[in-house]
Amino acid sequence: MNVQLYYAPGTISIAVAIALEEAGIEYDPILVDFAAKEQTKPGYHQINPKGRVPALVTDGGVLTETGALLDYIADLKPEAELRPSNPVMKARMREVMYYLASTMHVNHAHKMRGSRWASQPSSYKDMKAKVPQTMTASCEYVVANGLRGPFVLGEHVSLADCYLYVVCTWLEGDGVKLDDFPKIQKFMTAMEQRASVQAVYAKGML
Repeated sequence: MNVQLYYAPGTISIAVAIALEEAGIEYDPILVDFAAKEQTKPGYHQINPKGRVPALVTDGGVLTETGALLDYIADLKPEAELRPSNPVMKARMREVMYYLASTMHVNHAHKMRGSRWASQPSSYKDMKAKVPQTMTASCEYVVANGLRGPFVLGEHVSLADCYLYVVCTWLEGDGVKLDDFPKIQKFMTAMEQRASVQAVYAKGML
């Protein structure tokens, strides 16, 4: 199997890299240079017309959207047990993942992607100023409803942890006081001790 992951450092695409590492799937990381606006150019649009990362090139074609790619990885390597078999636990895992995608990631994006939602620069400033508040509120939700132990599902790592870890690397830059969230700090430490996360750092992806 020849798998290529199009990524940009520090973006949510790294959640896919962590999951690939967890599953023991070899992949070729291909950098999309956001500083050079490579994601906006026709060459990359042939890979992903949305002009975003991640994109995963597989034997079956190009796949996009973080949640979909994480599920694909779990399907490829069920023995890695990145997705629980219990229907309730599986739904709880996805509950966290969908919250991250629909709310927390969007909160973060308001810091530098205001043009997606408004046309006036004054609106961008207002959205950016709100980010510490909205991301702090998201952290409160994650602590109260997302982390059921060291990890999202308790003691066992799942797809949701790959996703949540990358989002948590944004928190300090978003003005969140991490000392107010020791449970998140412990989660991040636990993830950073895993070989998957260490491998991604070693590759310069985070």
